[in-house]
This record gives sequence, C-alpha cells and structure tokens, in this order.
Amino acid sequence: MIIDLPKTTTRDINKRLVDERDEGGAVALGRVLTLIIDVGAHDPEAAIEAANDASREHPCRVVVLTEKGPRAESELDAQIRLGGDAGASEVVILHPSEAQARHLDTLVLPLLLPDAPIVAWWPYDPPADPSQHPIGQLARRRITDSTECATPSDVLHRLAGTYAEGDTDLAWTRTTLWRGLIAATLDQPPFEPVQRAVVAGESTHPSVDLMAAWLGWALNCPVDIERQADAPAITQVRLERRSGAIVLDRPDGKTAALRQPDQPEHRIALPIRQLRECLAEELRRLDADEVYGEVLRKGLTKVGA
Repeated sequence: MIIDLPKTTTRDINKRLVDERDEGGAVALGRVLTLIIDVGAHDPEAAIEAANDASREHPCRVVVLTEKGPRAESELDAQIRLGGDAGASEVVILHPSEAQARHLDTLVLPLLLPDAPIVAWWPYDPPADPSQHPIGQLARRRITDSTECATPSDVLHRLAGTYAEGDTDLAWTRTTLWRGLIAATLDQPPFEPVQRAVVAGESTHPSVDLMAAWLGWALNCPVDIERQADAPAITQVRLERRSGAIVLDRPDGKTAALRQPDQPEHRIALPIRQLRECLAEELRRLDADEVYGEVLRKGLTKVGA
C-alpha cells in the first residue's frame, strides 16, 4: 500500500500511521529499530529495496530523507508505504523543503519509534563527520558506503580522521567473508608469521584498501595492493610465508580457489555480496565495531596510496 501525503506535517504522518496500523492490525511493538536513510539528491528506490529486504530479518520503521532541490514554499511532502510495498517495515519517505532540510533532526524526531535504537545510513555521499551530523547525533550506529563515492580512497581517509564509536562502512562489511576465510586458514598449522601480504582487486574499490589495511594491522606485515581495472571487487589475497604462499583467488566474482602448501586445492562459493546482505549484517549489531575502528585509523596508514 502506498499513501501519498502532499503538503503535510509530521503530526499528520504519525496520525495516518496509527490509523493504518489500527485498521490493518499491524503491531508497532514488532519493530526493533528505526532506520533513517539519507539519500540526498539520489534516487531512493535502491536503498528502500535493500532496507525492505533487510527488514524481513530486522522489522523496523524506515524513514527516508530525500532532496528535491530548492522550493519557494516551506512545505513537506511525504509518502507512506506499508504491507507488500514495505517488506516487514513501515516506510516513510520525506521530501522536505530547502528550509526544513536544514533541521533534519527536528524533522524526524516525531517519527522515531519510542525506546527503539536508531540507525543512520548514508547510501551515497557521507557527511564530513557522520557522528556530528544532525541525524548521526541521534543514531547509535552510523553506516556509510564509500563504494558509492566518486573518490572512495579519499573518503576512507576522511572517515578515519572523524571516526567515532558506532561508525561503520559497507565496504568493510563486504570483506567479512574474506576475513573469515583468511582467519580460519591462519588458524591451522604451520603457525608461521606472514612475511608479506598482497591484495588484488578493482583499482578504486574501497574493500580492497580495507582488506589490505586489516591484514597490515592484524598481521603486522608489509602489504601491497595490485590494482586491476574492471575487476570484480577483490580478486585475490596472497599471504607469503616461509613454507609457501596461501592464496585465496576469486577471478570471476563467484567462486574462490584456496591454495595452500602440501594441500589439495579447495573450491569455495564466494559471490560478491549484495547490498541487502551487507545492510542486514550491520543491523544485527548495535555495538561499536572496534576492529573496523582500529583498521580505519591504524591499518590504512600501513597501505600505500
């Protein structure tokens, strides 16, 4: 169900949500958090679709903030999506005027679920300092996505300078399976130090930088990046040890081959993670991701430009 509310107020939006809930029998207490999505001037549909899919694991109220450019009248347009158009969530899309957009925290406060955690997500361009942004100050967790930025590496270094507990980035989430496989491999004999690590992947993909930063931070070894044009994200991680190299190779973005000295090659399903998977993973934890913070602040300095 899609309900358009032109020239409205947050009070009227709340009233309509209550009316629809009473009529449809939806239970507000089933929502476990409020997810605020700030898409700026971008099309919000991809972010809404990802949030709807993630809401099946984490029922929530989704508040989407969009920009429609300067408007003469200080009026708020809104849209409510319920039922099949909202997954397991309630979606409220706000189109504030230019004047209202200067006070986004005041705008969304009446729409927050009582006593429920707040998560802020910037699917495209993150603010200069997420924790000090009006929406970021309301949120326990703040999710950015440097993958969607024009200069991902610059954004990562900027985020490192403003990192606060609760910050995370979906480029980091996209490395979770790689990190898990590498950690499991190193947990087997022979327990030798890694002399050098190499990460290969798409030339501007921030997950490549974060994977290299994690290896440099966790293994305290030199790390090199092999940047490849038009590669499918991370394509290979190679760890050089005295007994031979451990190589996790995924050239096609779907299946990886794990090669280790004196062992047969193992084939592992390792598809590129979709946006909805990454968002659902981040919504599972509301505590600070301390490893991400250490890698961002200390690991990136071990990686070349």
